[in-house]
Amino acid sequence: MNAAEVFTKLDIELRPDPSRTVVRPFSFGYPDAFADGRPPRAQAVADRIRALDDTMRARMKELLLTPMRARHRNVEQVLLRRYAEVRDELGPGDLDHDEQLLVGAYFSQEYAFESAALFNPSIVALPDGEQDGDGIRFILSLRGIGEGHISSITLRTGTWRGDDHLTVDPPSAAGVPPRIEHHHDEWVRLVCEDSQEVSETVIFPVLPSQRQGVEDLRLVNFTDHDGVRSVIGTYTAFDGQHAGQELLRGVDLRTVEMRPLNGAMTGYKGMALFPRRIGGQFVMLGRQDSENIWLLRSDDLYTWETGTPIMAPKYSWEFVQLGNCGSPLEIDEGWLVFTHGVGMVRGYCIGACLLDKDDPSRVLARTASPLLFPSAEQRGGYVPNVTYSCGALLHGRRVLLPYAIGDEYTAFAVGSVDDLLSVMVAA
Repeated sequence: MNAAEVFTKLDIELRPDPSRTVVRPFSFGYPDAFADGRPPRAQAVADRIRALDDTMRARMKELLLTPMRARHRNVEQVLLRRYAEVRDELGPGDLDHDEQLLVGAYFSQEYAFESAALFNPSIVALPDGEQDGDGIRFILSLRGIGEGHISSITLRTGTWRGDDHLTVDPPSAAGVPPRIEHHHDEWVRLVCEDSQEVSETVIFPVLPSQRQGVEDLRLVNFTDHDGVRSVIGTYTAFDGQHAGQELLRGVDLRTVEMRPLNGAMTGYKGMALFPRRIGGQFVMLGRQDSENIWLLRSDDLYTWETGTPIMAPKYSWEFVQLGNCGSPLEIDEGWLVFTHGVGMVRGYCIGACLLDKDDPSRVLARTASPLLFPSAEQRGGYVPNVTYSCGALLHGRRVLLPYAIGDEYTAFAVGSVDDLLSVMVAA
């Protein structure tokens, strides 16, 4: 068997759907050169709403709510919540219920969060261990791109039996914004209480550090030394100029916390957390120098100061860059890590390596040839020549690997751990 034969590609594909939208905040002000000596622009809009007569106000409310109710559940509550967020910007004067709804609408926008792309998937088993017959239930995270090339996180659920039988549950037509609880200037708690199912929750940029995107979530089921389990994900926050690593921690499937990571190792992309401590420390993989895979250790989940490169480009398909995909998978033989290599014409291929279980700085074996790569029919896309993943799922000795094609859509492949190890060579 050669490396390209390890995985069987499935027929399931997830493609971007511009009809899926979410209501998110919209803000506006005057350019700095024209702001002096004028009331805030938000107050000017509120004053125009206050000046409406009753007939016009009622007609505007009908024009707003009739189509929005058809596309969004609880839209009135969402708009009233938005009004409450901007209330202090509106100047003096009370507003009645209908005026508050209209203000909320003027300070909101309907955003097609996956209109351009739906890619870079990560996957973990549902944390409660839910089973569907002999199948394992999972959460799949995806990076959606919409207007302005802004990335958000969208989710799916599904079932995998360990063989070629994979079911991805159809997503809800509704996209539901989380309720934002600001606990600190740099981190927030998101409460997804309005979502009736996981696929309805859309996590869009809410912190200044995320202004231009929440990118490439890498999920892991983490078990701490006290036995407490939680779903944790690292992702790249992009503010338009700088990228940095942040951490999403699931309190439960309805509540998540998001906060930046600190330390010299965190101002880069691609960090992925091991599913447990090793030697009493938290451990991550990353690609801090944009060329090699690094191993990072910390006594504090949120602070990462030091790291060491452990694996460098060796084969032609990874001459430009070598990086980890998602979090390592623990198997009997060690830590199984899927990797990405960048080669000619900036082509991205997927490979793998095996790390020592007790000392993951030791690379035991690696693939000399890629497992998945852009085929002739898959070389186009939003970004051509890219095959990429942010994580895989184990079921016994079988592995499910969701992967992105052309930074545009998502596909799936299944394979055997034994077959994968058989095509590796000693490092």
